[in-house]
Order: sequence, then structure tokens, then C-alpha cells
Amino acid sequence: MTSVPDTPEPGFRLSQLIYDTRYRSLTIQVVVLFLVMAGAAWLVDNTIRNLNVLGKDFNFGFLGNRSGYDIAQHLIPYSNDSTHARAMLVGLLNTLWISFVGCITATVIGVFVGVMRLSPNWLVSRLMTAYVEVFRNIPLLLWILVAIALLTEVMPAPNAYRINPTTGEAQTSMILFDSVALTNRYTAIPSMEFQRSLGVVNTPFAPISLDVVAVLALFAASIWANRRFVGWANAVQAATGVRPTTWWKSLLILFAPVIVLLIALGFRLHEPTLQGFNFTGGTNVSNAFVALWAGLSLYTGAFIAEIVRAGILAVSKGQTEAAAALGMRSGRIMRLVILPQALRVIVPPLISQFLNLTKNSSLAIAVGYMDLRGTLGGITLNQTGRELECILLMMLIYLSISLVISGAMNLFNRKVRLKER
Repeated sequence: MTSVPDTPEPGFRLSQLIYDTRYRSLTIQVVVLFLVMAGAAWLVDNTIRNLNVLGKDFNFGFLGNRSGYDIAQHLIPYSNDSTHARAMLVGLLNTLWISFVGCITATVIGVFVGVMRLSPNWLVSRLMTAYVEVFRNIPLLLWILVAIALLTEVMPAPNAYRINPTTGEAQTSMILFDSVALTNRYTAIPSMEFQRSLGVVNTPFAPISLDVVAVLALFAASIWANRRFVGWANAVQAATGVRPTTWWKSLLILFAPVIVLLIALGFRLHEPTLQGFNFTGGTNVSNAFVALWAGLSLYTGAFIAEIVRAGILAVSKGQTEAAAALGMRSGRIMRLVILPQALRVIVPPLISQFLNLTKNSSLAIAVGYMDLRGTLGGITLNQTGRELECILLMMLIYLSISLVISGAMNLFNRKVRLKER
């Protein structure tokens, strides 16, 4: 029997880079990469040439110069003798703070409204629907301007809280057990004080209160201990079929150690008091911050409400019926059965809303709240004339913040998604 030798494979030819499917995709990627690199090189070269024509160079030395302007709202020590880098840091912290509290408030509002939109009560569901449709169909900037207008035009002046010596009563009363005063210039709230303080550590960045560090560390340890306790309760339930009573024990584990520490440190709230024409003794929160916070929270909360409603509707009705057949009440069904399953649908679009709220915080310039846009992208840019450097820095910072938020939420999404075999 004669054996036929194998046909030798042809050698590699350049035409295979285009016509051979094994190499075509790689060829396209390499070509696109070179085009992008060439475009970037042309852009950088063109920018350098234009700067040279204008007599400018590209450097960030201006960040070490004296800023020369004041910032009313700052979380760390700052004065007009500080550098532009310090002013940028103050603006960045203001951006992070308003974004953090805004995301929390918007999430609370969105979850509540989203659940209430599915309420069998006709009036409640229609009121929530009206809220969603009104807030998400009007631009955010208008809501921020409405909020600042209400605060400055409707709220009373600080001297309206002065007690009349004849009648013994004030023209306007404070709220929340006479601890908060809403005025047309700021909102006066109580401040924290530790009578037996552990002290403060001064750092180049900012002074660090050892009392706050101790409270946060103890609360983090309490959360860890409570998770261990809940894990033990789950193991007992899995082994015996009987769930131990955990709610009051969890409350003790979470809050009792912190309360004891606060008492030991002599914690108290220093309520604001009117002295002359202003409140002293507490903390005065600017109306610019309050208006921006309210606008961002209410506007973003309307979108989160629709996300929550869609996530709940994505859960099969059989889950609700099965839980009700076991004798569970509607509140526990929503908290223990429906929402945990709906999270896998809610979290991905929720990430986008958190990113939008963080970027929308740049509208703070409309009400005079000095965030990153107002400091680095506003006064610093105008004073130094370093438009390119300031804009690039802002873009890089906002990109970094967005990537951190997206990464953290993606980690949380991996924990709540369904585990497939």
C-alpha cells in the first residue's frame, strides 16, 4: 500500500494579514493603535507649538504659589496665604463631602419612593409618581436655584430668633428640640464636644481628633463583632431550624460600646446660641451647601426610585406569595425576600446614578459653594492663567473619583449577584 505524504503547509505571506481571519483582527488592532498614537502625538505637538507662540510653557509650578483668596467652606485649615495646591485640596474635599452625603440621602429617598410607588394605597402611589415625574423632568440646575432662592428669601434672618425681653418669646422658634436654626444666611446646627478629650494630632494635612478616631475604630469593631454574631445565629438556624432572637443583641453589640466610650469621653452637643446678630457655639452650615445637597438628593433620588421599582418588579411574584404563605408580614417580605434579590438588578444602574451625582456636584458654582470646579477650575484658573493645566488636573481628578466609585460598587455588586454553579 502506497502512503501519500502530507501536503506541506504554505509559508507565511503578507496577504494573510488582511485575508486570513487568523491575523485580520490583530492587524486591525495594530493599525488602530498606531493611528491613535499618531493622533495623540499630533495633538501634543500642536499644543506645545501653540503654547510657544503665546509665550507659555506647560508646568504645574503655580500650585506652590500663594492663592490669595478666601474659601468660606473648608473641612481643613485654610487661609488666603495658603497655596493653590491647598485650595485645590479644599475644593476636592468639598466635592467629596457633598457627593458622599448626597449619595446617601438620594439612596434613602430613592428606596423609600421606589417601594411606595408599588404601594396598594392609590393616593400614596400617585403622590410618589408625581414626585418622580416632576423632579426628573426638570433640569437639576433649576432645582438647585429654587432651593437657594427658598432658603435666602423665605427663611428668617438670624436676629428673628432673638428673645423679646417683654414677652419672653422669640419671633421665630428653633426646630428639633430648639437645636437647629434655619436662617436666610446659614443653618445653625449643634457641634460635638468632648469634655475629657484624648487630644488632637497635628499633621501637615489636617489636625486629627483622637476622639473621633477612637469612636470610629470602636464602631468598626462593633460591626465586625455583630457580623460574627449574625453568622453564629445563621449556623444555629441551619442546624436546628430555630432562629435565635438577635435584634436586641445586635443593637447592644453595635451601639452599647460606642455609647459607653462617648460617656467616658464626656461627649455632648454644643447647641448654637444667638449672640448679637449671629449664632455662636455650634456649626453654621452655609445655605449654598444645603441648597446643593437638597437639589442633588431630590433630583437623583427620583431616578434611583425608578431603578428600585424596576428591580422589585423583576423579582417573581411567586417569591412574595411563597413568603406570605409562610406567614411573613409584608414589611419583612420586602426587607428579607424581595430587596435582597432585587439588588442584583438595582446595583448596576445605581452605580451610574452615583457617578452622575458626583459629576453634577460641579454645578455648585451656581450657588457659590467652593468645590473643585470653583477653586481649581475657577479662581485659581483665572488668577494664574494656566487654563490647560487646571482643566487637565480637573479631568484627571474627576476621572479618578469616578473610577474609585465604580470599582467599589462593582465589588459590592459581585457580593450580591447570584452565584452560579
